[in-house]
Parts: sequence; structure tokens; C-alpha cells
Amino acid sequence: MAAERDIDDLPRNDANHTALTPLWFLERAALTHPARASVVHGPLRYTWADTYRRCRRLASALARRSVGHGSTVAVIAPNIPAIYEAHFGVPMAGAVVNCVNIRLNAATVAFLLEHSSAEVVMVDQEFFSLAEDSLRIIADQKKGAFKQPLLIVIGDQTCDPAALHDALRKGAIEYETFLESGDPEFAWKPPQDEWKSIALGYTSGTTSNPKGVVLHHRGAYLMSLSGALIWGMNEGAVYLWTLPMFHCNGWCYTWTLAALCGTSICLRQVSARAIFSAIANQGVTHFCGAPVVLNTIINAPPSDTILPLPRVVDVMTAGAAPPPSVLAAMSKLGFRITHTYGLSETYGPSTVCAWKPEWDSLPADERARLHARQGVRYIGLEGLDVVVDPKTMAPVPADGSTMGEIVMRGNGVMKGYLKNPKANAEAFENGWFHSGDLGVRHGDGYIEVRDRAKDIIISGGENISSLEVEKAVYLHPAVLEASVVARADEQWGESPCAFVTLKDAVDRSDEAALARDIMTFCRERLPGYWVPKSVVFGRLPKTATGKIKKHELRAKAKELGPVPKSRM
Repeated sequence: MAAERDIDDLPRNDANHTALTPLWFLERAALTHPARASVVHGPLRYTWADTYRRCRRLASALARRSVGHGSTVAVIAPNIPAIYEAHFGVPMAGAVVNCVNIRLNAATVAFLLEHSSAEVVMVDQEFFSLAEDSLRIIADQKKGAFKQPLLIVIGDQTCDPAALHDALRKGAIEYETFLESGDPEFAWKPPQDEWKSIALGYTSGTTSNPKGVVLHHRGAYLMSLSGALIWGMNEGAVYLWTLPMFHCNGWCYTWTLAALCGTSICLRQVSARAIFSAIANQGVTHFCGAPVVLNTIINAPPSDTILPLPRVVDVMTAGAAPPPSVLAAMSKLGFRITHTYGLSETYGPSTVCAWKPEWDSLPADERARLHARQGVRYIGLEGLDVVVDPKTMAPVPADGSTMGEIVMRGNGVMKGYLKNPKANAEAFENGWFHSGDLGVRHGDGYIEVRDRAKDIIISGGENISSLEVEKAVYLHPAVLEASVVARADEQWGESPCAFVTLKDAVDRSDEAALARDIMTFCRERLPGYWVPKSVVFGRLPKTATGKIKKHELRAKAKELGPVPKSRM
């Protein structure tokens, strides 16, 4: 292909071109608002000048131990200041930050630490035993070839100090002591190439070997700014960390908040009471959360709520398709909801259901239905489509019913999976990232997720969207949470099986009658063959980010055996 012509032959130089990186956001925040609160956690309150110094100390301390380019630093921690600081301090040293899901078991964490070749493990005191157990597993597997990573334990004033003292007795370095060994004026350098890796995260897949998603500085820069723009976040926003920072780097809002000179309110444990308290007492303007968090809020007892809200609070939700009923209930409480969709491979959310003013005059049910769609691409994502055939990449018609695979391309897509060329070849086939999610495109161009490819229920040769069935089940007044999977059916091959968590006030004395009532309720709203043929009550298993573990529910459905007889 011939080179593209231009009107000039002017070259790039150091004055007019530099690698994009979100690290500069922190330097600017410290210069612009040095005395403004940057991170608040219980009694701790840091300013932007403090945070910049602490991050430079962290980078310096790592560099003095030869941790830099080509190194990975794992962080096992809830939402506390240290994990926020790692998002800047680690890449300032040239290394890659890997925030680990704190709810994983030791065997899975061991795989992550070994696969990523972590040279440093920063771990919150509460999870020190998890890190210990994980490293022991690696040592047993590698025998004499194991090299112990540098182990740093993070103390927390809001926790029992016993775990911290135990970790120190076992030879771990205390985080604050480690910072003191670094230079607060450390002359960090941005990456020469914006393609350089800034973060590594692992998919919450259901296999024993999750895939390592590698993100670059350019994507982190663009998606962190895109997140602010599509949400309408203003300079000085006060953000509550209900979303784990270990999940897609907090959907890039770790870096966004530095760009906006905003304030992070850390929340170690999420509850409705803690959320309402932070809104009332700490001036919270924004927070993110999976639908499970929204469900917790709308079903909170009056003793845990502070209503009416003192201000409109912006809430971004993603992670699983939220039922329209949940979105409507949140709006009724006074929260302004922004609905997004994305994956670990796209830096978190990468599409948004952009609100249209003409929707304001529609009935509430219609507004909620439109709002539940996944929408259009982020500003920082250049390509979004739904394709009928992933081989030909032919797009689906914009009819709202023809299903295809959702695909993306652009700067908001990962570099690839670490040490996994086969998975990369599959994910990037034909020049697009293949999400594995099935969806439709509506007449207005908005996309809507209908299911994961593996979650489609095939009953009598007909496809059933588990998400559409879930939306109907959620509308039942007794239902708190619901998830629908395929169950073997002697007559139809498969039929929908609904796993349901009931609201606390519901009488559970006759679950069989409740199940029949839910089926009848769904029959009034769904095609007959879409109605669940079985309903199972109990708590739903979830990941640390609030996603329902459907693979566990599929296993339970398999244990139930096939539905012996279906009348539908």
C-alpha cells in the first residue's frame, strides 16, 4: 500500500510529540490543587501534594530494588489508599501494576503471581495469609527454582493490628516503611513508547487458568478521559469507591480522578448504609457499581438510608445487564444513572447508553427499557459493531431482533493476552476484538446485549435469551435477584431454569406456590417456551465485582437432572 500523502514533510520531534500516559495527570493535580483532598480513608486524609510525593516515593523505592521496565508488581488489596497509589507509583518506576481480585482462592492467586512473574507483592494485612498460601503453592510446585518476591504488607488503621504484626514477624516489609526508603522528589520518567504496558489484569473467567489482559499507556490515557466526558464529570468530583480498584483498574477512574483533581473516598466494605453515609457526610457526587450494588441500595431497610438525597448523585453501572426495573427504582430514589458496558479487554466500560432529551417525556417503563440498552461506543473507542458471522464480519440489520456477536476495535482495546498467542489469534480475528457477547442493533443504532454465547438456551431448536427471561423474573414483587440458565429438558432438550433470591420480607413457607406464581407471572410477559420450567430459591453465588457466577448455577442445574415433562 502506498504511503498516504500530506501537504508537508514536517517530522515529529520532542517539542511536538510525546507518548500519551495518564501519569502526567498526577503531576498536574499536585501543581494545580496541592492542598485539595485526593484520597480519604477513615481517619486518613491525603492531599494531591501528599499523593504525588507518596507515589514518587513508591516509584523510587521500587527502582532502588531494581524493579522497573519488564517487572510486574502485584497488589492484593481492597479499596485503600495504597492500591490507588500503586496505579501511579508502579508505572512511574517503569513497571506494570497487576491488581489482584481479593476474593480469589490461593490456588488461583498462585497461578496469577506465577504467570505474571510478579517480582513484588503488595498485600493488605487482612489478605496476608492469602498471599502466603499462594506463594507456598508456587514454591512447592517449583521446588528449588522458586525466587521469593519482595513481600510488602499494607497496614490499615481501621483494622485489627494483629494481622499486620503477624506479617511483620514473618519478614514482610511494612508499606509505610517501604515508602520512607524512597525519594519524594524522584525524577520519574514517562514511557518513551505509549504502547508500553501500564497494567495487567486477569479475566474473571470460570476456568482454572484466567487470561492476563495487558493494557497500554495510550489506552489508559484515552479511556480515563473518555470516562469523564461521557459521564459529564466535572473538575473536583467527589468519587466513592464502591467499585473495586482491582476490577479493570476501577474502570480507569483511578487515573480519571487525578485528571479532574477530584477526591477519592475509599470504601473498604460496601454496604447501603456506608454508601448513604458517604453521600450525606462526605459530599459524594459520583460512584460506580454493578447491578448487584444498585439492588442493595433500592432494597435497603429505611434504617440504612438517608433520603431524600442531599444532591443528585451520578451512578455508573456496568458489569452485567441491569434489569429495567432496577434502573427505574434507582432513578426514583434520585440517583442519575449512566448505563455502560464493556470488558476487561476494553479497559472496562467502552459503550454507553447515551441519554436523549426526547426520552424525558416518555412513560417511566419505556424510559427504563431504552435505558437498559448498552448504547453506542465511547469517545475513545473507534469501532463497535454487531456481526452475524464472525468469519465474514457481515453486520446484523438494525432491526432489534437479529442477534450477532458484539465486536470492537480501536485504542480502547487491550494489547492482548499475556503469553497466550492462541487466545490472541481468536480474539483479534479479522482485525476486530471478539467479545463473545451476543446482541442486537436497534433502529436508532444503539446496541443491546442479549446474552453470552455460552448462556443462550436452545429449547426445541429455538434460541432463548437468558437475559430477557431474567428481566421478566426481576419484575415479580417477591424477587430480589434472579439468574436464568439452561437445564436439560426431556421434551425440549433445554428449558429455562430460574435461580431466585427472595426479598427479606417474603413468606417462604410455601416455596412451591411461590415458584408457580413466578412462572405464571412470566407467562403473562414472555413467549410460552421462554417461561422458566423450574425455579430454585437461594442466594446467588457472585464474583468480587458482583457478577453472578453462572457456571456454578449451570452446574447446579445439571445436578438437578432433566425436567421430566414439559407442558409448553
